[in-house]
Amino acid sequence: MGAFSIWHLIVIVVLVMVLFGRGKISELMGDVAKGIKNFRQGMADEPKPQVTSQVETPAADAAKSDATKV
Repeated sequence: MGAFSIWHLIVIVVLVMVLFGRGKISELMGDVAKGIKNFRQGMADEPKPQVTSQVETPAADAAKSDATKV
């Protein structure tokens, strides 16, 4: 009596279909599939290197040293 039988599963599936409808379930599964696809693409993409180096001119260095002397 504690185990689920095939009839329990059938009743649950029928109730879910009545409550949500076929269109809503298929739409939800489509959204889940898109999410999985985007996640896989994101994991497959190589990370882009970040450009953090800045080129400073000697004039900019002189202006900085003058500002600190004041």
